[in-house]
Amino acid sequence: METKQFGNTDLYVSVIGFGAWGIGGPAMAGKTPIGWGEVDDNVSIKALEKAYANGINFYDTADFYGLGHSEELIGKSISRYRDAIIATKVGHRLNKDGSIALDYSKKHILNACEESLKRLNRDYIDIYQLHSAKLQHIENGECIEAMEKLQDDGKIRYYGISLNTFNPEPEAEFFLDKSIGHSFQVVLNVINQRALPVIRKAARHGYGIIARMPLQFGVLTGKIAAGTTFPENDHRSNRLPPALLDKMLHALEDLWKLEKKYSISQTALSLSFCRSVPEVSVTIPGIKTPEQADDNTTGIIQLDDEDMDYLFTLGKEKYESITSLMQQQG
Repeated sequence: METKQFGNTDLYVSVIGFGAWGIGGPAMAGKTPIGWGEVDDNVSIKALEKAYANGINFYDTADFYGLGHSEELIGKSISRYRDAIIATKVGHRLNKDGSIALDYSKKHILNACEESLKRLNRDYIDIYQLHSAKLQHIENGECIEAMEKLQDDGKIRYYGISLNTFNPEPEAEFFLDKSIGHSFQVVLNVINQRALPVIRKAARHGYGIIARMPLQFGVLTGKIAAGTTFPENDHRSNRLPPALLDKMLHALEDLWKLEKKYSISQTALSLSFCRSVPEVSVTIPGIKTPEQADDNTTGIIQLDDEDMDYLFTLGKEKYESITSLMQQQG
């Protein structure tokens, strides 16, 4: 597995990482699904171990994934490998009534970090990220104070922010203008390319770039057919209704001709798009099974410049309208 320097840090990360949201299981916020449906913890641990055996050294999770369960599984398995780089996130919690609360207070972040460290079975977190914090949260300053204190105390090595799916610019510009933090996590895939300007600018300033959702909830694997529906405890039941899914699949027909050119799977092609954006440090497909660990580490290549230009053009001329529909869906 190829590795790259993570921004200006001393971390070297595998170009493909492990997105650990899915292994958190079918968590709910009241009646709202915030997970990926049922999972088997034994299978999840085998997936984590298989990914490590395949050369993945970067694991991205959050204290909200499975309400801590994703971190616990990493703590029971991957944490014993001292060369494994673990990134987690903070800022989401549940209210007493089960609704989602955004909490970027200094007190919450300091306490939440201690709890994450316990679950992860680690003395420090390699990269601690504000989980989708908004501009008003970071302008308040408490969350940045908390991150810098945690870094000074040796609880975290580096910190950053996981940016909004559809509008990553405001928070990224704040970090860049203030020269704070070390990393940005952004959504990047063939369909949703809105983060490209942020990625390019941030990389020039030495930030590590984590590309999430490279497979767009599985749509870019070729394994989800038109008319597919999802269980009520899978967040895709709200985000991928059949009408939207059908439009997405139809729009992707022009993309798949490159699958034949390179003789790779649709999954590999989709991941290779992110890997071929030079400013991206690590791409984190979601992995729940050993089979997915294999699929997401096989056939990842550098796409030709002309094909990348073609995909960038598709993004502007054909897929931006799909991204707008996804944004309306929520």
